[in-house]
Amino acid sequence: MIEIDNFYNGGFGWVCKNCERELAETEDRSDDKLNRIMREGEAESKQPRLSSLALARWADAAKTTLVCPRCRVVERVDKG
Repeated sequence: MIEIDNFYNGGFGWVCKNCERELAETEDRSDDKLNRIMREGEAESKQPRLSSLALARWADAAKTTLVCPRCRVVERVDKG
């Protein structure tokens, strides 16, 4: 498994560590305690909220650099 400073691979994609921590703190204070199926997937809302807003994206086609769409932190992923 590749180890980098700002992201970790949660098995379904790369997650920004800082944003995940901030979002967890905000969620703990939230009164909205609907379970995940009611917020995602076939939820009635026209704007469902994803369970992880901290999911990173690849910044390049070669998939060597990750970027967090929320906080814009960028980190190179070295595979060697």
